[in-house]
Amino acid sequence: MTHPSLPGLTSEEAARRLVEYGPNAPPEAPRRGILQIALRTLKEPMFFLLAAAATLYLFVGDLGEGLFMVAGAAASISLVVIQELRSERALEALQRLAEPMAHVRRDGVEQRIPARDLVPGDIVLIGEGQRIPADALLVAGDALVIDESILTGESAPVTKTLAGDGATLDFPDPGGDGTPFVYAGSMIVRGSGVARVGRTGALTAVGGLGASLAAIKGEPSPLQKRTGELVARLGAFALFFCALVILSYGLVHGDWFEGAIAGITLAIGLLPEEFPMVLAIFLALGAFRLARRNVLVRRSSVTETLGSTSLLCVDKTGTITENRMTVAALYTGGAVEPVPDSPDADEHRLIRAALRASSENPVDPMDRAVHALAERLEIPAGGAVIESFPIRPELLAFTQSWRVEGGALKAAKGAPEAILRLADADAPTHARYSAVVEEMARDGMRVLAVAETEPVVSDLDAAAYVLRGLVAFEDPIRDDVPQAVAAARRAGVSVAMITGDYPATALAIARDAGIDATGGVLTGAEVAATPVEDIAQKIRDVRVFARVMPTNKLALVEAFKAAGHIVAMTGDGVNDGPALAAAHIGVAMGQRGSDVAREAAHIVLLDDRFASIIAGIELGRRISSNLRKALTYVTAIHIPIAGLALAPILMGLPPMLLPAHVVLMELIIDPTCSLAFEAEPGEKDAMLKPPRPQSEPLFGLRDLIFGAVQGLAVFLAVLSIYVLAVSFGVDEAQSRGLAFATLIVGNLSLALSDALPKGVSPFARENAFFWVIATVALSVVAAGLYFPPLAALLRFAPPPPEDLALAALLGMSAGGWSGLWRRLASSG
Repeated sequence: MTHPSLPGLTSEEAARRLVEYGPNAPPEAPRRGILQIALRTLKEPMFFLLAAAATLYLFVGDLGEGLFMVAGAAASISLVVIQELRSERALEALQRLAEPMAHVRRDGVEQRIPARDLVPGDIVLIGEGQRIPADALLVAGDALVIDESILTGESAPVTKTLAGDGATLDFPDPGGDGTPFVYAGSMIVRGSGVARVGRTGALTAVGGLGASLAAIKGEPSPLQKRTGELVARLGAFALFFCALVILSYGLVHGDWFEGAIAGITLAIGLLPEEFPMVLAIFLALGAFRLARRNVLVRRSSVTETLGSTSLLCVDKTGTITENRMTVAALYTGGAVEPVPDSPDADEHRLIRAALRASSENPVDPMDRAVHALAERLEIPAGGAVIESFPIRPELLAFTQSWRVEGGALKAAKGAPEAILRLADADAPTHARYSAVVEEMARDGMRVLAVAETEPVVSDLDAAAYVLRGLVAFEDPIRDDVPQAVAAARRAGVSVAMITGDYPATALAIARDAGIDATGGVLTGAEVAATPVEDIAQKIRDVRVFARVMPTNKLALVEAFKAAGHIVAMTGDGVNDGPALAAAHIGVAMGQRGSDVAREAAHIVLLDDRFASIIAGIELGRRISSNLRKALTYVTAIHIPIAGLALAPILMGLPPMLLPAHVVLMELIIDPTCSLAFEAEPGEKDAMLKPPRPQSEPLFGLRDLIFGAVQGLAVFLAVLSIYVLAVSFGVDEAQSRGLAFATLIVGNLSLALSDALPKGVSPFARENAFFWVIATVALSVVAAGLYFPPLAALLRFAPPPPEDLALAALLGMSAGGWSGLWRRLASSG
């Protein structure tokens, strides 16, 4: 509950101030426009080669062919620009999803709004683990401990106190201890409170420095780095061969122009410049598709890793369960009772003590449940908070001291074993309460014990705690969890549940959710007591972990990684950061997670649902599979292009491929590998297979070899057609047209063969991009053969129809054999 005297702004006033002051965000970097993308594209080696070929044709060769090359290069650049703009839009959408949120009070009710919509005068609720969204004045709540190092460079946190009645919004420099001023970008280390916004946007201390805390940092993934290096090496190799062919052709044949054309054609054929484009587009659009499944990617490398996940370590509360706590039962020493409409004196004392041991501005679901119960039963706290003491590893309890009638007291609630120890319970009481806790836990309820001191006038620290009883909470399992856990099991993904709950509660929830509980339950204390080198063996068959502290999570992550798992770990707390960062995939909660957790994580669940993680893994497998297929296709199709540019020359035949032909091929390859492959659905049995082994790269030597074999088949088919046609005295232009038609058909067959998942019809809706590209490509080939002006530019002549039909059949066989073989092998 927020302070009743702080209703906040009205929506109308907030909207007016947003227009007046502008968004609460630093100035945005200028967007890359079409011109900037085009200029960057022109710096690629491919376009230097195209420009060189066009220049040769324009000034030495045929003007029409030169103009055709210029038009082809412009079309190719346009395709690249369109793809880049598509990726940019996807990344902008992701940035909007990744914007920080703020809890405000407007129109008298609490709301969650984008932090950029905050305005001066807004009332914001802030708490442990959050970044302050704007410069503000602390007006209610606890004393906060804040890390302002992002502004001051000082690592020591500072303590903030509440503002007095005469406080003004005259902000001093950051770093002050004992002041009520809090600054945007600083992190709350401890405490919670209510603040009034004073400055937003560029007027804040961090805004004045031009910092942008919410921006998604673009970084090349490991696969992007590896392929970038591969393309650079192939580029150097291509330029070397280009020079070698020009020199050889000129010296042997004495025709330096044709030698230059042949060398440039070979270089273009050898250079797989699509690799970086395919990776960038797949990662950007893949991240966008994941965001539509409520999985927000913060680091692009995760898109490659997500489909390989073999172990999911998930929190119970809010992920497995609904995080919708209600008080289900009370125990004061007699029988366990459902919550009565008219509590007796002992139950009244228990509820009031639980209320006093809950935060005044509740964020935790159990605190909210206690507040809701006390409000329904009209039980007031009866006093004012003096000081709060958060949960510590050595004492799993939240304690508050209160000023009440008759002096001061302390109230505490937390783990039953901690509260029983705090209240110094005797052996019979301890045994009785432990039995009741066990019974409640077996029913899947979460149990907290409550104790408080009697009011004292002095020496509050010496006052003895009196045990008030137990409060049991129900948090139902999400409806879709058992189905999602079963889907994970079928996909070879093991699920481990990690919770701070009592062991019996953890086991009951795990069984209801379908999580493997045959290995029993292991507590955080047992993990901590195990030597580091022995933890992996100890947890090998355990999938339920209870009474786990954040420090234990890091040990579990490292142990599972040591056992060879690709680990995804969920977390939401301040102390979950190390475990999230250490996991292969750190998963933060978008709705209830702290800013610390979100910043440490690789992905953020926008809806906090376990089913979204499984959906993300499924989509991750689809993205990885399609990306592998696209890279294999790019490798394969460059084999015949390079081979057909070089082989006829070595065999003493007229050149088959000219730069204009390679430009046409590129206009087909680029949209095919970045549109058709990206849009393909996943394999029907993708979630019935085990995850990709950690040792197996997404695109490795085996894929390169397979692509090379596919490309070699197309190369041999096209070269055979060309050699036979020339050998039987067919006109050079007809032979070239016939071979080029074979190459295009082989290319399209190869693309469909590589892209099409098993069990999916070639005419499925997802293949629409492919058929559009195929229709355009075949139409261009037909025009090049039968439309005289274009045929003259391409140096084609129409071959006999029966030869063309035979060539098309051979091209389809050369390009499609691998897909047919793969389908037959899988069906067998």
